[in-house]
Amino acid sequence: MPIQKILLVDDSRTELHHLGEMLRKAGYSVRTAENGQQALTSLAEEKPDLILMDVVLPGANGFQLTRTITRDERYADLPVIICSSKGQTTDKVWGMRQGARDYVVKPVDSAELLAKIRALG
Repeated sequence: MPIQKILLVDDSRTELHHLGEMLRKAGYSVRTAENGQQALTSLAEEKPDLILMDVVLPGANGFQLTRTITRDERYADLPVIICSSKGQTTDKVWGMRQGARDYVVKPVDSAELLAKIRALG
């Protein structure tokens, strides 16, 4: 199933705007959430085709949120790409262990991110 609807989770309004615009220009429908609670509420309202998840969030961090989502049977098939400034190998390995399908480091290379999204579609 091709990816069309993306939930973008980031506590930075600048990042939400920048990434949201890039994804919209590429033809995706984008909804945003600024924290874990907003993300879970948005998920319950309408399941996206992909989640782009920041790590540093108020409340539950992106690793915890990814684990919660990917271990929920309702969302087990929902791919999560972690998008974070935390670029250490240990961060990437930990993110994948939480259930993420891929990991990109900020600042995001738009061609790289779009290729990763297409690869999951």
